[in-house]
Amino acid sequence: MSDADANSETDSGSGHCSTPDSDGEVADEIAIVTFERKLDTAEEIKRDLADDYDRIDVLTYHGDVFADHWGEYDCFVGLMASGIAMRKTAGLLDDKWEDPAVVVVDEELTWAIPLTGGHHGANQVAHDLSKLGAVPAMTTASEAAGKQGVESKAKALDSHVVNGDSTVATNLAVLNDELGPVARLDGPKAVLVGDDVTVLKRNGDDGVVLGTGSVSGAKKAQFLTAWERALDDADWDWDDVEFVATGTRKADEPGMLDAAEEIDAGVVYFEKETLTEFEGPTPSRSKELIGWPGIAEASAIAGGRDHELVVEKRRYDDAVTVAVGR
Repeated sequence: MSDADANSETDSGSGHCSTPDSDGEVADEIAIVTFERKLDTAEEIKRDLADDYDRIDVLTYHGDVFADHWGEYDCFVGLMASGIAMRKTAGLLDDKWEDPAVVVVDEELTWAIPLTGGHHGANQVAHDLSKLGAVPAMTTASEAAGKQGVESKAKALDSHVVNGDSTVATNLAVLNDELGPVARLDGPKAVLVGDDVTVLKRNGDDGVVLGTGSVSGAKKAQFLTAWERALDDADWDWDDVEFVATGTRKADEPGMLDAAEEIDAGVVYFEKETLTEFEGPTPSRSKELIGWPGIAEASAIAGGRDHELVVEKRRYDDAVTVAVGR
């Protein structure tokens, strides 16, 4: 895991952790609730998202359908008017860390609107519905500002939030660019924190970090080939990858996000200041031209637990650069 700059954005592509963390930040089991006349559309959604979820059920709407299945699913997708879903779920809401997320989508699959649990699965599901053409209407403050809240950072780093109440203060700090870096502590240690400190706990063991850069518009296959060759050279495989790391200037590379989804890895974006601090040994023209250090090596070093570069920058197809850190 990294000392990732908490002011930088993180995402998980749209890949989901295979095991949801204890705070329900990942939705793996969803129910599509709709009226009988819309069942064909519900089945279409189920087919298109089947590979992304452990379980998708279609439930025919009746007055108590949400209440009858509350707690059974990570997220409800209401294929219906938002007013119906709001009225039928409002009285069931108790704790955002325990409640299932709720998303509504219209019959024409134009809009996917997270109603509750945005950071706890609803934003993820709305994003996945964009594969069917729906526009995900994110209204959580951090996403609306083009930033990622600490819950989303936790998912990208394959970790979970231990003390959920703290995220009110820390997400406000994210919005104000005041959070500072996420500090890693390796134990055994005892840590005393206040109410405004969010504690993230790893879900699994540490691995290697794929630091990557690219030309604009690089393809998914180019990223996958570059990453696989770099891992092969060091006798690692996909299971050893903790996450993919890059610079914020590469935040909108669809090929990279699709490749990260393919290998079920999160993506961490570092600000220029962080990458400059961890600049790699291989000269890069980008520093001379635009003031950024070489993204692949700096990202791999910044993201690694020990800030160690174990595979120096390689370039493939004149499109993708990759380095490996730990």
